[in-house]
Formats: sequence, C-alpha cells, structure tokens
Amino acid sequence: MFPNNVLLSQFEEACGKEYSSPTFRGKMTKKQNEAGRNHMMFTRSQGRFAVAVSLATVAIFAAACSSGSSSSTSSTTTTAAPSGPTTTLPTLVIPTQAKSAAVAALVPAKIASSGQLTEAMDATYPPDEFVSPGSSTIIGMDADLGVAIAQVMGLKPVLQNVTFDSIIPGLQSGKYDLGNSSFTDTLARQKVVDFADYFTAGEAFYTKAGDTTTYSSLSSLCGHSVAVETGTTEETDAHAAAKSCTKSGSKSVTVESFATQNQVNLAVSSGRADVGFADSQVAGYVVEQSNGEFVLSGQAFNVAPYGMAAQKGNGLVQAVAAALSVLQANGTYNQILTKWGLQSGALTPIAINSATS
Repeated sequence: MFPNNVLLSQFEEACGKEYSSPTFRGKMTKKQNEAGRNHMMFTRSQGRFAVAVSLATVAIFAAACSSGSSSSTSSTTTTAAPSGPTTTLPTLVIPTQAKSAAVAALVPAKIASSGQLTEAMDATYPPDEFVSPGSSTIIGMDADLGVAIAQVMGLKPVLQNVTFDSIIPGLQSGKYDLGNSSFTDTLARQKVVDFADYFTAGEAFYTKAGDTTTYSSLSSLCGHSVAVETGTTEETDAHAAAKSCTKSGSKSVTVESFATQNQVNLAVSSGRADVGFADSQVAGYVVEQSNGEFVLSGQAFNVAPYGMAAQKGNGLVQAVAAALSVLQANGTYNQILTKWGLQSGALTPIAINSATS
C-alpha cells in the first residue's frame, strides 16, 4: 500500500483538485489542445520490469471525483517521483555512444552551438517514458534513445518532463529541440512538425476485470464513457467515434480527457470511465502492472509509425534520422528496445515523415 502522502497526491491528480494541506502543490491549470500520441500490443520479454501500482487503494479516493466535464492539466516542471513501493527496473546499461562527425554535420547550427539537445517528454507513459521512482530522472525506451541520439550528435542530452499537449507548441516556438514522447506520425501533424520515424505501434482498450463488454473497435464505444490522455490520437479518435455514433442513431460516447496516463488509469479504476484507451503497448503495460484489476479488451488496431518530432523545416529531423540509423547499425537500437521488452515494435529502416494518414 502507498504511504498516505502518495495516495493524496494521486487523489489530487485524478480529481484535478487541490487538497487542503501545505504538503501538496497547488491547483493544476486546466488546458486543452489538439496534438497527440498513439501507441501496439506486444508480447513482453522475460526481461520485463515491474512498477507496482496500488490502483484499488487509490480508487477509494478517485471514486470521490466528480463525473463532470473532461479536464486536463499542464505543467513544465519536472519533480521527483514520490517514494513508494520497491520497483524492479531493467539493469542493462546502454553504452555511451561515440560522436559521429557525419551526423554532427547535419545538426542545425543554432542547436550545435548550444552544445545540447533539449528533448521534451511527457514522462507518465511507461514503458516508453516515465520518471524513475524516488528521483527526477526520466527513463524508458524513448529516454534511452534520446540520450544515445544526442551523444551520436556530439551534444549533451537534456530531457525535460512536460505535459504532452505542450510539446508541439514548444517545438514551434523553439523552446524545445525535439519532441521525444511516443508521437504517432500523422499527415495532420506533418503540417507543423517533421518526424523521424523509429517504431510502430497501435491503439488498444482496457477495462476493469469482470467487465463483460468487449471493445474491439471505435464503434464499440457507442453508449459508453472512455478515458483518454489529452492531446493524443486516442482523444481525437474517441471524439470522432462520438460523432459517428450520433450520426448512426446510436448513443454517443462520453469522452473523459486527462492530462496524464496516471489520471486515465484512475478514471477507469474508480468507475468514472467504462474503458481506458491508449497506445497498445502502454495499455498492455497498464494491465500487467494492475495486479489483475485491469484486462485488455479486443485487439490492437490502427497500427502506425512513431516519430520523433522536430520543428518543421529546420533540418534537425535529418540529423535525428541519421543518428537513429547509426544506433541501428551498431546494435544499440535493438539493445534499447529489448531492454524495455518492446523489440516487436522495431521499425527498419528509419524513415522521415512516413505516415500515410
């Protein structure tokens, strides 16, 4: 069981409310955007890791949440994860990468002169990117790839934990160099950013164990409430399903949007939402770590490429793609995916803006 301070912070996160104790941070700012992320169901390797989450206990607090309108939060502050249960993480250490002169020559001058690569990540999305318990260090597949990419470029990696819906605007303004946070490459996003595609993933549903409803497609959401992370492809698809259901004469879909994946999980656990909707390997991870509280529903669908996002037209995407290709050639790319049990999603060769929809 989590210590009380952790339960209460989870309550604040789930409900979007400030708890009246000086121990906790203030109210989160409500914000909504239309960026997005999307993710494929994988068979996890024997080297899988465990992050125990006491969802049933947290649900006692989350159940008190209002079932009112959807909400989300936005912050760019990286904070240490609260102390909690012991977590077993992969022990493989990824070798430091040698600088490639050929790749470094592709890095835009402004970024090269800064000596660092600033990478924005929403670190609530294990096993892709999440904060190591008891620290402020971002770990996961994307974190390992991000560090290695910067090293190949001859730059210092700077990983920043931000909310997902703030990343693309941050790239456009020049606040961040790279959006490295499980982005699905889509034609719509290509209008504002460029993608170096490096992985393949899909979407999947999960419910509380014992739920007899099978969610196998977007149309199966008709008449149900679904929890999604703000700014994701899943949020966009859920709203599209709501319109489609209404148009066909079926009951609409209640879309509950939250700032983090943790809040999505709590919404399903508490019964505020009937079903959770996330990238499929993340949905699989959520189910794995729920101690039997959640189950996957239906099969993964809408498989598409993940891309690391860069400011449109500034040339960084070519350097990122070249660095990823170096990592594939020297075996580091496969080491990283295997470390996190995600090798089934490997994309070869690396591509730029390969989305077809």
